[in-house]
Amino acid sequence: MVSFILNGEKVQSSGSGQERLLDVLRKEFSLTGPKEGCGEGECGACAVLVDGRLMNSCITPLANVEGREVMTIEGYSKTERYKVLERCFAEEGAVQCGFCTPGMTMAAESLLSSNPEPDDGEIRLAISGNLCRCTGYNMIINAIRKASKEGKGLW
Repeated sequence: MVSFILNGEKVQSSGSGQERLLDVLRKEFSLTGPKEGCGEGECGACAVLVDGRLMNSCITPLANVEGREVMTIEGYSKTERYKVLERCFAEEGAVQCGFCTPGMTMAAESLLSSNPEPDDGEIRLAISGNLCRCTGYNMIINAIRKASKEGKGLW
């Protein structure tokens, strides 16, 4: 048994500590926001926040979240900060197929929570672990920059 806080609620997983966090989130808790992309921690489609830090759940063993706080896009989507990012992503055309969007959003949250006024270079660095094949990074960078300005005081 592995106990942790998932999207604000204490949970226990009956999974083996060696199982990937991604698999447990999807199969045991039916959270499909984190997705399997590369399975190697290179694409960011599976990104979640663990104790506020961005992590790739496809390479995180379940045992590593014992007693920690895990937030997926499903939990984050209930916050005001998410609403600002969602609106800015939509307004800037930073969403097309949507496969990368949950991970990209979690990367944006991780950045803005530690640096509420990043410059373009800092935004590029923060999303460098996330791949997007449809939208193009300039629109995503514009969306995060806009969210930083419009969400002033939230982060």
